[in-house]
Amino acid sequence: MPNLTDKVVLITGANRGQGKEIAKYFASLGAKIGVGSRKLESAIKVSNELGNSAIPIKLDVSNKNDWESAIDKLVEAFGCVDVLVNNAGMYLRKPFINTSLEEYQTLINTNQIGVFLGMQVVSSHMKRQKKGSIINTVSISSFSPINQSSLYASTKAAISTMSKATAIELGDYGIRVNMVHPGGVATGMFSESKGSNTYYNSIPLHRIGQPIDIAKAIAFFASDESLYCTGAELVVDGGMTLGTDA
Repeated sequence: MPNLTDKVVLITGANRGQGKEIAKYFASLGAKIGVGSRKLESAIKVSNELGNSAIPIKLDVSNKNDWESAIDKLVEAFGCVDVLVNNAGMYLRKPFINTSLEEYQTLINTNQIGVFLGMQVVSSHMKRQKKGSIINTVSISSFSPINQSSLYASTKAAISTMSKATAIELGDYGIRVNMVHPGGVATGMFSESKGSNTYYNSIPLHRIGQPIDIAKAIAFFASDESLYCTGAELVVDGGMTLGTDA
């Protein structure tokens, strides 16, 4: 089990679903958590559940001022920022030809610009420390997209390439950038996408993923157990991209 004792971690979209599970798991491993959320009241609720190891942070990932304020608050509270988990994201499953420019721009702002801003702002702090870990939650859609998700997949593919290129640049400062690629996960996003549990019975591990499965993979990259990993990609999909037995 990874040891995150006293690691200072900022998690975006930590107010519900996958992000909340990451925050809970990291807290159980001894981390100090910045609970990032667009809605401060939601961040406060989760922070209260986690106790003294967490602080609530209002964070719209598409807003650079919010990012700068978030990092400042975390440093003021805990002294540094060791880990950034870019978890916040939006999903859209809609035919390419029927998707509006506005919908695509909304996806880009959250899924792509949000990660860019987070990495850029936090790396300036991590450079002074000469160490840090950035974990970007991407998706198997970045390399194996499903029908009617082309625009969502394009934003995830952009994050994947950005992560690898940034890993090269930030390596000089001891900052690692790694990726976790979830497959289907039983969260609100899964319900909104009208996913089918029947389908997941046919993949190699015969079940849909759970938020804790993803949280454990992210914890590996956040911990010192992955000190020689950067630009790495960890697929957590139960074998979904290998094919099915149906």
